Amino acid sequence: MTTGASIPRTVLITGGNRGIGRAIAEEFVAQGHRVAVTARSGSGPDGSLTVVADVTDAASIDAAFTEVEAQLGPVEVVIANAGITRDTLLLRMSEEDFTDVIDTNLSGAFRVVKRASKGMLKARFGRIILVSSVVGLLGSAGQVNYSASKSGLVGLARSVTRELGSRGITANVVAPGFIETDMTAELPQEQQDAYLKQIPAGRYASAQEVAKVIAWLAGDDAGYISGAVIPVDGGLGMGH
Repeated sequence: MTTGASIPRTVLITGGNRGIGRAIAEEFVAQGHRVAVTARSGSGPDGSLTVVADVTDAASIDAAFTEVEAQLGPVEVVIANAGITRDTLLLRMSEEDFTDVIDTNLSGAFRVVKRASKGMLKARFGRIILVSSVVGLLGSAGQVNYSASKSGLVGLARSVTRELGSRGITANVVAPGFIETDMTAELPQEQQDAYLKQIPAGRYASAQEVAKVIAWLAGDDAGYISGAVIPVDGGLGMGH
């Protein structure tokens, strides 16, 4: 483990097979934790346990937790990261475009948190971290569904904090801004330049920068932080 890291915990990350989720899993593995990831397909990084799960299905989530508990012990840190987009302008957005995104991004987080909280209440310890987005509070044209789902995570974390805060359980939201990914790399240069102009830091974040903030929030040093929204956005969403 790295110097100053917290004691090893059992950590479960949803959607940990790619992107930010994979970077989060890699960071927790590097810090010496017992790491499991859920994925609908593919697998997590070396050193992690991959369990197949669909966050839109409570029975699937329950089975995944049961498997992780059997192999790694009770889940002490849960990161609800799984998410989808169905971007289109409001007037073109179908009911299904809206409800599918809410069901995965917001209701999916609810299912995961509900199942995780059982073991956390018994242990009187838990770290719940919900991966939101700068657009959850800033808004974004063409993302009414995604933005609504990501802002909903704030209310979820704050209500969970009020319910479970006296039991040694924290619930926080991390809101990344633009992240360097394969998707952003493929954007036309003009579009990339336009995005960069909006970001005071003048650059995108790396997925590792988001992962390190999440790992810190899960640690012992952040035990008195709960119901917070931590932006990792280079100043893009200031004041929100």
